Order: sequence, then structure tokens, then C-alpha cells
Amino acid sequence: MPAQKTILITGCSSGIGYHSAKLLQQRGWRVLASCRQSEDVARLQAEGLECVQLDVDDSASIQQALQQVMALTQGRLDALFNNAGFGQPGAAEDISRTAMREQFETNLFGAWELTNAVLPIMRAQGHGRIVFNGSILGFAAMRWRAAYNASKFAMEGLCDTLRLELQGSHIFVSLLEPGPISSEFRANALVRLQKHINIEHSAHHHMYQQELARLEKVGAAAPFTLPGSAVAEALYQAISQRRPAARYRVTFPSKLFWILKRLLPNRCFDWIVRRAA
Repeated sequence: MPAQKTILITGCSSGIGYHSAKLLQQRGWRVLASCRQSEDVARLQAEGLECVQLDVDDSASIQQALQQVMALTQGRLDALFNNAGFGQPGAAEDISRTAMREQFETNLFGAWELTNAVLPIMRAQGHGRIVFNGSILGFAAMRWRAAYNASKFAMEGLCDTLRLELQGSHIFVSLLEPGPISSEFRANALVRLQKHINIEHSAHHHMYQQELARLEKVGAAAPFTLPGSAVAEALYQAISQRRPAARYRVTFPSKLFWILKRLLPNRCFDWIVRRAA
């Protein structure tokens, strides 16, 4: 009887990470979920998930969590889903170095450090799947999201490089590119906006009133919004298919904008995304 496959998922307190952990557990995977806050770890454990505390902004936390996971799985890890992340709203000229650093620490640097820690384990066992949660904003930049755009564009380049370098190793790298998904993303972004952006002194202060209304809106803020389970389904394909795709685009906007980005002149595409933002 084949051994039960194992996966480590970051950012499982809610949204995509939570739905992914639940779906994969239902489909027979041994899921090692992780959360930054201890109270979220306890909540998921009470729901029947194996969960460890992991803060991707903290190198010591990454190492400690990975050691704990390896002890639980007897050194086996078939897949890693780098999901933890947040969105820092704001116009490019209003983003401080501190805000940009915080965005990259969570969305990119933590994921990359964890990946580098996992790779020797996967090399030793001769196989593995590494999946990153990207975004439509990783290939189609939109206004008022400079920091988040930058972090996801960078993730695209790093994933492509890693995929090329791991050719022939039986370790496959895939990138998920969701469009609008129902989650706590907007609520968390609102906190970041209020923390880092001086709205009243910005040249874009009128725009920020619209942005505040969008972030405070209850329910879906964009057309074609899907639940987190839609991304979980794409993750399942990426870790289960014999030859996984390099990219999995989730939601209609992500698929449409991928096509338009390649067919239209920049001026035309810019006109479209200005109206979509």
C-alpha cells in the first residue's frame, strides 16, 4: 500500500490556505497546515487538522516549524504550498521603503527561504512538488497596488528560474494565478492601508476614498469572484497530475487578462486595466 502523501501549507488561518488544507485532507493527503498566530493553530487543531506555528517573516520560526513537520512525517514531504501573503494597497509614490520591505518579506522572501529549506529534503527522496500562490497581479499590474504587484511579478520570475534549474530532478514547480477570491484579503489590506499610507497628504487622496469604499465593502468587491475552494482545486491538480503545468490560472479575469496581455498593444491593455482597477 503506497504511503500517504504529505503537504505543508503556509497561511492557513483563513481563505485559500484554509480551504486548501480542508480539501486535501478530504482527498486523502496528510496535511501539515501552518498559521502565524498561536490561537489560529489551536483553532485548526480543534477542527481536526494537524497544524504548526509558522511565521514566514521569521527565519527561526521557519526552521523550527520545518523541524516539527519533519518529525511528524518521519522526514517525508511530498509537496509544499507557499500560500501565506497579504496585499499592501497604495499608489507607488506613497509606498515607503518600510512598507515595501514588509510586503516582500511575507509575499516573497519567506516563501523563498522555506522553499530553499525544503529542497534538500525533496532532493534526498527523489521527488517533490512546490507550488506558489501568485496572482493575476503578477502579470497584469493594476493601479493603487504597487507593492503587491511588485511582489507577485518577482514571484513569477523566481518560479520560472527555479523550474528551469530543477529540470530532470523530479521536483516540479507550479504557480497559481488567482483573480478575485473570497477571503479576508480586503480586510487585511485595509489595516495595511491605514498603517502605512498618509491619505490626506497624498496627491491621490481623492482616489483613496474610492479605495477605502472598496476595501470596506461587504461581500464580493469584483465581478467573477470565486470561493477559496476554486484555488484549492487548482492546487490539487498541481500536486496530483503526473506532469503538472507551470501555471494554473483561476477565475475568468485571470484567464482573460492572460490572453489580452499577449494580444493587445500596451496602450490598449493599459486602457482596459485602468477601468478594471
